[in-house]
Amino acid sequence: MKQFGGDWTKVKIEMLVEYAQAYLTIMKKHHYWRTLYFDGFAGSGLIIKDSQEHFDVSIGAARRIVEIENPKSFDAYYFVEKNQKNCEMLEETTKKPYPNKSIFIVNDDCNKKLKSMAEYMKKPKGERDYDKVLAYIDPYGMQLEWSSVEALKGIGADAWILIPTGMGVNRLLKNNGEINETWLKRLEIFLGMSGHEINQHFYNEETVLTLFGEEKKKSKTEKTADKASELYKNRLKEIFKFVSEPMALKNDRNSTMYHLIFVSNNAAALNIATDIINKYSN
Repeated sequence: MKQFGGDWTKVKIEMLVEYAQAYLTIMKKHHYWRTLYFDGFAGSGLIIKDSQEHFDVSIGAARRIVEIENPKSFDAYYFVEKNQKNCEMLEETTKKPYPNKSIFIVNDDCNKKLKSMAEYMKKPKGERDYDKVLAYIDPYGMQLEWSSVEALKGIGADAWILIPTGMGVNRLLKNNGEINETWLKRLEIFLGMSGHEINQHFYNEETVLTLFGEEKKKSKTEKTADKASELYKNRLKEIFKFVSEPMALKNDRNSTMYHLIFVSNNAAALNIATDIINKYSN
């Protein structure tokens, strides 16, 4: 089950649900369009908050989306979850309570299924069952691969993507630039950049005079999480026509943990998402 400690967890779900309702309102007017909801890291359908003070269970994004009946439901739901126990719980929280809805729960890697979904959506209209996709990509850490995001180029998809800028990128980028090979490879896969490009973007290098002569000294740039979000936003613009400003999600110590970004190929969709981002940012 997903475990979180910040109110922003519930905030991003409220944003997703609000957007989904606006999205479905538009889709209802275009009744000939069949809609698919894709959740790449679906979890268990519940949010578990366990602390010394209390134990709290609330409804997660998957169940909240399935619950939507007004203005209409999605025509199908595709939940991907790598943890088998979470899949079993997801079955209890979504599929069993709504047996008349087309709900597919897949125990697999999101990257694999994102690519296969994109390939499916690129088929000619007569060879696929769905016309539009709303995707929610909310990884636990840095599991999302850039190549999977690239695969979404050119399909009729809107997506909310959670980027672990503080929890992931900033933590792996060591202050002195000495990133171990495993972490650097993880950053390369996540950002779709070479190690050299990553170093150029996130580090400053200067020559300092020491007792032993001149030496090169590297230092990490300031506000790394924000810099990572801007980089990711600009990279997303190579794939989607419209990309929102990143929304910072912070913990109770005001440290940035993640950034939430919306992407689409539709200008009206961006306007709706931006209004929602502005509403919850205030």
